[in-house]
Amino acid sequence: MLEIKGLVKQYGKFTAVDHLDLSVEEGNIFGFVGPNGAGKTTTMRIMAGLLTATSGSVLIDGVDATKNPLLLREKIGYMPDFFGVYDNLKVSEYMDFYAGAYEIPYGQRDGIINPLLDLVNLSDKKDVYVDTLSRGMKQRLCLARSLVHDPKLLILDEPASGLDPRARIEMKDALKQLQTLNKTILISSHILPELAEMCTQVGIMEKGKLLIQGSVGDIMQRLTQKRVVSVRTTGDVAKITYVLKENPLVRSIVQHQSDLEFDFDGTDADLADILKSLVMKGIPVTQFKEKEGNLEEIFMQVTGGAAL
Repeated sequence: MLEIKGLVKQYGKFTAVDHLDLSVEEGNIFGFVGPNGAGKTTTMRIMAGLLTATSGSVLIDGVDATKNPLLLREKIGYMPDFFGVYDNLKVSEYMDFYAGAYEIPYGQRDGIINPLLDLVNLSDKKDVYVDTLSRGMKQRLCLARSLVHDPKLLILDEPASGLDPRARIEMKDALKQLQTLNKTILISSHILPELAEMCTQVGIMEKGKLLIQGSVGDIMQRLTQKRVVSVRTTGDVAKITYVLKENPLVRSIVQHQSDLEFDFDGTDADLADILKSLVMKGIPVTQFKEKEGNLEEIFMQVTGGAAL
């Protein structure tokens, strides 16, 4: 869906984006992470056709974003980090305005607008003036607006910025629902735990370069060269420890009350064999899972502690 190759954006002698390569497959939610000034917003604006790249290519569903701005706008929905709303327009009128901008026939608009307002939980606000909405409602309205022409790729720059916890949850739920509709979503955020929870992949940028890309788990494994597995039991923790120590793939074991964590160097099949051996020995295992990586730890390690 998205293929960026050798993307460069310079402002005089300053390089905002430095030979960026990035690939995102259809149906994925990709999280852009990086400190302020890393080049995330610049990259997104080039993808949206709002900035001209110094060099490189950006292909979105086969369309070159740097050469076909009109065709590009049919493919993408863009939600900037800062946006305005029009005074003296009701929510339904606001959505109708943008449907008209995308040349959607008048008779088809209600059939598009009403489901979108349902998606962002604003159906009961159709007749409310936009400028009276809370910030969270305006954010969700902007998301609905960016979907009015049914784009294949959503580009969302800090969509949860300034939202309270409830509004962030509502935004997150809407994005997950869009993924089930096979939308591809590129999202930047400073709220790392939420990105880790909803993104299928993340990429960490600093000084215009993409430092690392992949799922949180894959990146953590590459950085640490180990897998960490958590085990919980209602039985004898010492018995689990004894069984685990017999396995040469288990490197270290740490006990946390009724839980154990161990470092593991094997494959998924090897991990399944460990669980089988515990069960065969009559140990009541209530939880056995690989720990997911912590995106905040990854960010600090990759960027050397740069501030978000």
